[in-house]
Amino acid sequence: MRPLPAQSRLPRTQLPATRSLVLLSVAVLALLGLSSAAVAHEAAAEDYVALGDSYSSGTGAGDYGDSGSCMRSANAYPRLWADAHGAALTFAACSGARTHDVLNNQLGGLDAGTTLVTISVGGNDAGFTDVITTCTLGSDQTCLDRIEEAKDYVHGTLPGLLDNVYDTIEDRAPNAEIIVLGYPRLYQLDGSCSVGLSETKRAAINSAADTLAEVTRQRVAAAGLTFVDLRGPFTGHGICSDDWWLNSLTWPIVESYHPNQEGQALGYLPALNGATG
Repeated sequence: MRPLPAQSRLPRTQLPATRSLVLLSVAVLALLGLSSAAVAHEAAAEDYVALGDSYSSGTGAGDYGDSGSCMRSANAYPRLWADAHGAALTFAACSGARTHDVLNNQLGGLDAGTTLVTISVGGNDAGFTDVITTCTLGSDQTCLDRIEEAKDYVHGTLPGLLDNVYDTIEDRAPNAEIIVLGYPRLYQLDGSCSVGLSETKRAAINSAADTLAEVTRQRVAAAGLTFVDLRGPFTGHGICSDDWWLNSLTWPIVESYHPNQEGQALGYLPALNGATG
């Protein structure tokens, strides 16, 4: 066989460098492939199911799309969190939901692959809407009596209902981190409002929120889950403060006494971020 012309042959001193370059290229391509796979895995890592009532569906924050009476807002904290973390979201929370609604209508998205579940529930079981209506239309004493009735329910009946919800979620999503978000106090006492409910009624409504928060905290702790208390984040941002994160009486009426866009984005979302690390 005839030897190659001299100009066609690589000098022997270039062979190790050439081999090293090839090996380096292969390594870089492999690394890029691994990195791309890691990024894709990370983007799909969270399988998030958002359960609960109107405070989780985002009623009061607008932009409800085609969600109908469930009033699931594009500005609600579940949607904001999922978008920020590239999570796959099953958005099942629905305005007006009680514990039995969660159990009967919202758990279809839960399975062993679910990695995160959030929920707020209990306010409607305790008669939130009726309390607000009674306090708006009735006397101070009528309001106080209705709130005491609600507190009795929260202490006596609600714990068992919450336990059942939490246990069922754990059974259906055994690998998920389960985070229970509470409710804020509605009013800034001694605030800027010169009309509306009396200060007596406002204080009583806040005390009902405190009762609900403490009972929920206890049941969450008993279940070994994570509780996020929204009373702190909303301090200074209640109705009658200088910077409202909640709607007062508004239209449509169903949006009244719910977090507005700021309440979802500046109150609930950072609180959830803090709980998920």
